[in-house]
Amino acid sequence: MNQHPILVQQVVAERHRQIRDGFAGATSRGIGKPRPTRGGRSAVATMYLGLAATVVTTVIPYVDRSGLVRHIRAGYPTYGEARIDKAATIYVVYLSVVGVLGLAGWLCSIRAARAGKRWASGAATAMFLVGTSVALTDLLIKDTSGDTGLPTLLGWVGLLPSLPGLLAVALLWSRRSA
Repeated sequence: MNQHPILVQQVVAERHRQIRDGFAGATSRGIGKPRPTRGGRSAVATMYLGLAATVVTTVIPYVDRSGLVRHIRAGYPTYGEARIDKAATIYVVYLSVVGVLGLAGWLCSIRAARAGKRWASGAATAMFLVGTSVALTDLLIKDTSGDTGLPTLLGWVGLLPSLPGLLAVALLWSRRSA
């Protein structure tokens, strides 16, 4: 009989911990899958938007390869077609690798946030900082011709996933502090 109030206290304490950490739906015995609260769902939805933006950003160099070729040709007028094509291919491969790494980062962040991992906010923040740093570097870096390495529009498009990334990070941290 005396154990019942202790069990109730344990269940209530566990429920308070879940609410403090921003999750609803899990029981004290681990039955049921933790579900993100409204703020957590908003963060995950925003992350899916960032994932979609990363897909678009990764595909654009393939769609507008000719713009990349024109940019390289303008910066290096003495280059022959083969050398320009090789430089454009290197850029496309580089941007593809960056895009795939970005997609992996989004998927890991989404999975962590959906599972209610305590480290999701920190990991998402780190990935946001790395991704935004790479995007800013791609936008601003100058090559040996004195022009930016990438066409300006392509550089700005590379920053597109950072917008939902910033919002997702803010939502994840606000959920933790709530």
